[in-house]
Amino acid sequence: MQKVVLITGGSRGIGKAIVEKFANSGFKVAFTYNKNANLAQEIVTDLNNSDIIALQADVSDFNRAKEVVKEVKARFGQVDILVNNAGIKIDKSFLMMTQDDWRQVVTTNLDGVFSYAKAVMFDFLKRSSGNIINISSISGVIGLPGQVNYSASKAGIIGFTKALAKEVAKQNIRVNAVCPGFIETEMLDTIPQNLKDNLIQAIPLKRVGNIKEVADLVYFLASPDSSYITGQVIVIDGGLSLG
Repeated sequence: MQKVVLITGGSRGIGKAIVEKFANSGFKVAFTYNKNANLAQEIVTDLNNSDIIALQADVSDFNRAKEVVKEVKARFGQVDILVNNAGIKIDKSFLMMTQDDWRQVVTTNLDGVFSYAKAVMFDFLKRSSGNIINISSISGVIGLPGQVNYSASKAGIIGFTKALAKEVAKQNIRVNAVCPGFIETEMLDTIPQNLKDNLIQAIPLKRVGNIKEVADLVYFLASPDSSYITGQVIVIDGGLSLG
């Protein structure tokens, strides 16, 4: 039986790579996007797969999360795996950070994880089966200047992951977190080359990661090969967090 994965924020970057990995591996895939319907539809068209759907959703909307899960169940029967990937950044110094800057980032990044986990959890508990993979960040592990709001939200995801994993393990539900470091995405492309070169020198492996490497890790955590792994925070950063 084909498994069903729901991925939030799947229209670009790491999220898109995760969507493609699961779709090309025989899963039924549902993913959310926030605003760009054309981009989301392009992914569906390019994958040329009848078992993939794109659903518009602002992940900070708790009620919409419940609706999305209902729509996925109506199309595919159930949700087996949830990948909480959607997130935003509003980087600036703490002194210049407004209350709105704080709330937007925390509401999207942390509340979104809560909302979608909550939306699938009843069915997971009823079946005594389920898998949640939360995309955190190296910023939530070591903290980064200019990212107080982002670091706080991503650190919150780590605490959420560990606590929920302990709570639901007895029902055969696994919960893990992935913490990417600097990954080659559109966001990284905006950094001037000289700054990027300095950044690479600080990474022990002397390169940035690529989105496929992150997607492969997420896929592993969703697979039976990781069946004895739960409550873990797996860093994929080329050694940057080693100090």
